[in-house]
Amino acid sequence: MASTGDLEPTHYPARRAAQVALHYLNTHHGSPFRVFGLQQVHKASAEDVEAGGRKYKLDFSVTDWASGSAGPALRCSADVLFPRTERHSAPDVKLRCEALQQINRTAQEEEAFYQKHITPDSAVSARDIPDSYGNMSEEMQPFWRLARVAASFIMLRESSENTEFNMAQVASVTQQESSEEQLMLEFVVLLHDLPSQEIVQWKLLASWSPDRGVRVLQTEWQPRCPHATKPPN
Repeated sequence: MASTGDLEPTHYPARRAAQVALHYLNTHHGSPFRVFGLQQVHKASAEDVEAGGRKYKLDFSVTDWASGSAGPALRCSADVLFPRTERHSAPDVKLRCEALQQINRTAQEEEAFYQKHITPDSAVSARDIPDSYGNMSEEMQPFWRLARVAASFIMLRESSENTEFNMAQVASVTQQESSEEQLMLEFVVLLHDLPSQEIVQWKLLASWSPDRGVRVLQTEWQPRCPHATKPPN
């Protein structure tokens, strides 16, 4: 039976719920030059709700990974509800972050990146970001961040009280043709579920532009076992 009341902020239940809130934050505010990582859970509690499910109340801080260690910490609070239903349902997240607009704006970088890669002769194709030694070229970092933001849509949707997802690697990225003035990118990403230590592979098609942000248009779970027929959840 899962605990209710105040939770130890450093323990798995609090961290897992905060990770879900982080996925939600990245789906709304991530870009090729901004992706948030969990810094610390300061306070957490859990309660059962009459409608069926468990709600976590969280106070935590995040940092913008694109800014490195010099970036400011952002304080956030969230309510994360894990529904209890016969079929898996995505968690419901209500998120509030202080001073979100004070995080460095990246409009000029985003526009330059967009103009560089929107032309047909600059189509990008790459594999293993980062490589097996943890190396990633500076040129590939915005594409890794875009993949991390796009993967957040999947990680948010697939999360439950028994999972804790993070993106382990971008197995491949291939730029696609687009007639909508959007960067169109096909990613294959490897997602690591910490509790089970399982690596799950997903293929996704995502679009991005400075004015419309990241959108995930298609997702496809890719089983490594030929007999598997559905995602773990």
